[in-house]
This record gives sequence, structure tokens and C-alpha cells, in this order.
Amino acid sequence: MIMGYAMSRFDMDSEMYDEGTAMDGTSSSGRNQLQSVALDHEISHVTKFRSAPSEMIQKSTYMKPNKPISTVKMLSAREANYSGKGRFSSQDCCHVLSRYLPVNGPWHVDGMSSRAYVSQFSADGTLLVAGFQSSNIRIYNVEKGYKIQKDIHARSLRWTITDTCLSPDQRYLVYASLTPIVHIVNVGSSSVESHANITEIHYGLDFSADGDEDSFGIFSVKFSTDGRELVAGTNDNSIYIYDLDANKVTLRLPAHSNDVNTVTFADETGHLIYSGSDDNFCKVWDRRCLVAKGKPAGVLMGHLEGITFIDSRGDGRYFISNSKDQTIKLWDIRKMSANATSNPRVFTDSDWDYRMDYPSHVRNMKHPSDQSLATYRGHSVLRTLIRCYFSPAYSTGQKYIYTGAYDSSVYIYDVVSGALVAKLDYHDSTVRDCSWHPIYPVLVSSSWDCTVARWEFPGDDKAPVLLKPHSERSRPPLYIVKLNQAAASFWDNEAVYSWVAQVGRSPATVMLLFYVYLETFHPCQ
Repeated sequence: MIMGYAMSRFDMDSEMYDEGTAMDGTSSSGRNQLQSVALDHEISHVTKFRSAPSEMIQKSTYMKPNKPISTVKMLSAREANYSGKGRFSSQDCCHVLSRYLPVNGPWHVDGMSSRAYVSQFSADGTLLVAGFQSSNIRIYNVEKGYKIQKDIHARSLRWTITDTCLSPDQRYLVYASLTPIVHIVNVGSSSVESHANITEIHYGLDFSADGDEDSFGIFSVKFSTDGRELVAGTNDNSIYIYDLDANKVTLRLPAHSNDVNTVTFADETGHLIYSGSDDNFCKVWDRRCLVAKGKPAGVLMGHLEGITFIDSRGDGRYFISNSKDQTIKLWDIRKMSANATSNPRVFTDSDWDYRMDYPSHVRNMKHPSDQSLATYRGHSVLRTLIRCYFSPAYSTGQKYIYTGAYDSSVYIYDVVSGALVAKLDYHDSTVRDCSWHPIYPVLVSSSWDCTVARWEFPGDDKAPVLLKPHSERSRPPLYIVKLNQAAASFWDNEAVYSWVAQVGRSPATVMLLFYVYLETFHPCQ
């Protein structure tokens, strides 16, 4: 495991504290005082409540303010039935589980000869989906040691797989590319190999009006909670709703003035949709009002550059957005405006492109009409649509935010304090996507270095702490063994050493030879 530390800056909405002064330029003591005042907001109280032990357990263990209770004391209190219920509450469970951050490792899940763009656990955590630029989408059975359950060879791709999504019942998977065609695959079939229209049918769902495959591309696609609809964001500045029962597009919204990079349903009702665009705005759409108005329910301003991803908290109220302005912002849709009042590109370098380094002179600039609740800084968002998420509700009470980054790392922030509590370093290139297991303290990261890696908890009873600086980066024990040019086999430590023992070579010698072989004949593209 390699972890590094960089103090993040946590900017709070100026309306939430009396001083009204910016965080920049304040002393460390002043900064802490500002944070303690600024956190008096509903989401901070809800987050703390979800991950705090029950009141009776707090009293019985003489819990100190802002200090976690040890697991041993929690178990003793449960056995003594201090909660009065004879069991842990969901808050008690989160209080214990949320301190186990998935920072050990990584262990190898898979790798190919092309960039990994997507990695997502299923809602119940039994499956993992990984998508690669070379048209491969693999579904792994988590409970069987990440064994490949389905190997999908996608069709009609343009450049890469931009997004994938499992249906709520986990029977179907949709994948998108820079075309108006979304393909749907039955992943519940018995065969492992799924070659498009050879071994299995990959049905094409046409989002275009005239069947023109060159008309636009799709960046984001999501199932509704009932599995009957798809919502998609496209580079023709629009949001599309596709009815799977009717097999047609039922709604097209000219939603933004630039590419719609990300869309998602706000909650399980499917009434509200969040969208983010390269026009720098986040918008909220209420489908119950669209027929009459055709306009967004509201606009949220604050980002200075395009939005790369949006993740909903699932409550129809809060969401986070990742942006090319190198920040994540937390939003409350109750603060949205009816219309956008200013163009944020006026305040930054309008010639900047996110394939270049972000200009230093605008890094700490703030939108004059910023409506966000909080801003999280420290990670880098360049070259691709990097994703961010809330940590799972079941195990952490959604008290963390985590994101991939251009600097090859995964960052984990505390929602309430804004502190960077973990930085996971292993990959050699951009981490575009990552996913925290919904139940266990396990996180998977997918990178442009062509690998998918797994991180787990350290196994002690310590609370997350701010990380200490490190001067060197050393690669953790992640072994990749390629046995021949035709096929690749990836082994964990035990398998490697078992094979090494059979051939009678030292592990160091064998691994050195294989790494030389890989870099010489099969370099990662």
C-alpha cells in the first residue's frame, strides 16, 4: 500500500458563517474555527447522525466528543444491551465500519492491453463490471474471487466504451460509445463469452431520430430504478429518455449549451434528473413539469469549468459534481436558481482546454454566484471524464466522498470536514473510475495503465487519520504474470509462489524475467 498526503482546501458557502471571509490566506487556527462554524448545515448533522453510535451506547462508554468508540467497547455495550434493542442500530454499524477505509493493497483484479475506463460494483455487491477501450466489458463474480462471469466483446464502438450500467435486477447490461446507439446484453445467460451478434445478440437501442449513426455520441447512460427506462447525456447538448417497453425515445431535452457529460436519476422515484455539462452548469429536471414547460426546474452555479460527473446522494436533495476546474462540489437543490445569471468562463481563461494543465492563476478562483454548500480540492481532473461518488450508505453513512484523479491516485475526502483522509497510490496513469463495495470496505480502481486493482481495509481498529507526507513512491506487491503471447493469466501471491516452486526458480528471478518480457513484447498501450 502506498498513501500520500496533501492538505485539501475545504471552501464553505459564505452564507453559512458570519465572518464571510474566504478560506484562502487564513491561519491554520483560523481555518479550523471557520470550519467548526461553517458546518452548521443540515447535511453535516445528517451525516454525523448516520455514523454516530446510539445515544445510550455513547453514555455507557463515556464517549469523548468527536472521538470514535473502540469496537471492543461497542461489542461490550451491545452484549449489556445498553441500546435497549439487543443489537446494533444502523448508526452503530456505520460507526464501526466507517473507520475501516479500503487502503490496503492493491491486489490485481484484471488487466488488458488497453485503457480501463469503467469499474463499478453492482447494487448488491455480488458483481463487478469493468470496461476497456479495446471493446471488452468484463463482469466478475465477486463472491468467487473475481472470476470472470461474462466476457462481453462490444460492437460498433467509436473510440471507447464511454459508459456501462447494469439493470436493477442485474439481468441486463447496457453500454454506450460515441454513437447514438446503446447496446443491451443479457448477462444472465449461461455462456461466458458474449461476442456481439455471433455468440449472443447485442440489441441496439437507437437514440437518434433518423437512424444516423454519425449524428451524436453518448457520454452517460443510466437505468431507472424500475429498469423500464434509460436516461442518456449526449454531445448534441441533449438529454434523452428511452422507454425499453415501447422500444423508442420518449423524450429529448435540448438541455445545455454544450456537451452533456453526465446524467443520473436523483432518487428511486425517477421524477428528478440531474445533469452536468461543459457549459459549467448543473441542472435539475422535474419530469412532472417538462411537458408544460420544457425547462429545467433549476440551475446550480459554482463551477468554473465543465462538469465531468454527478453522483446523487439518493435522497432527491443532495448531489456532488466533479469538474474540470479541479474541484468537487456538494449541492443542495433547494438552493438552485430559476436561470443562470452569469457565464463562469468570463472569470477564467476561455482558451484553456482540459487536455492541458490547469492554469495556476485561476486554481483558487471562486465563482461570484457560487451556490454550492462545499468545495473539495486536492485531486486533478484532466484529459478524461473522471468520476466521483459518495461512499456507501450501509457501511459508512455516506460520510466520505471519493474520486479518481489524473495523477494516478484515488482520493477520499471527509464530507463534513473536507479533510483528505486517504490517497491511494499505485497506478501509472489516470484513474478514471473507482467503486466502493456497497457492504464491505473494498474499493476497486480502473486506470489508463490498463489495470483494474482492488483495495481493502487494513484490519485494525484505528480511526482514519490525516496522512503523513512521503518522499518516495514504491510499487506494492501486485504481480502480473503473462505465460505466452496468445493469452494472459493473472495470479495472486499464492498462485505465483506455487508455480514458482514447481519450476524451481526463485520468485525474484521469475518476476524479473516476466516483467522484462511484458515491457519488451507486450507493453501496455
